[in-house]
Amino acid sequence: MENKKVKKINMMYLLGYILGPIILCAICYLIGYNFFPKGTMAVILFMVPTFAAVIWWSFGGTILFKQKRKKFEKELDNAKFNRNHTFYGKGNTVIVDESGKIGLIFFWNPFETYVLPAKSITKAWVDDGRMGSGFMEGSSRVSFLFIVDGVKVRVNTFTSNQRFRMDSNYILTGISKADMMVEVLNKAKDANKDK
Repeated sequence: MENKKVKKINMMYLLGYILGPIILCAICYLIGYNFFPKGTMAVILFMVPTFAAVIWWSFGGTILFKQKRKKFEKELDNAKFNRNHTFYGKGNTVIVDESGKIGLIFFWNPFETYVLPAKSITKAWVDDGRMGSGFMEGSSRVSFLFIVDGVKVRVNTFTSNQRFRMDSNYILTGISKADMMVEVLNKAKDANKDK
């Protein structure tokens, strides 16, 4: 867990996640077309892999990520990692130890977990996603960002497919959460400076 370079995306996992079901479907379609042009077996070879691929793309990655995250949290608890704050983002999870360590796990790299000293954070800030001007001003994403080991990590506290005014409760709540996490990260960084 410790002393590894932070890597948000495992390209082999990403390609396998996307291309694996496509290749499986293509193989089953070829077998069905060449050896079973009619009948029940042809229907099975055409339909089952297609449904399996859709289910995998819809739920598989999320279930795998949640299982790996739960295992990571259990490992941290067993290692006497005092979880002061845990923020569950959609594509990543940030866990902060009150004594100055941070734990990270990413959706596109669920098999790698990271525990780093908080002093390796060089910068932490809030992005309110403000766009437009006048009556068109608003945001569809609020997040907190930090740079750890030279890698920029963005964790969304609010996302939407529509733009909300900056005084909307959704935006204000997202900003409040992001401000809190930046403060927590900076406190952990300060607590770890002397170590």
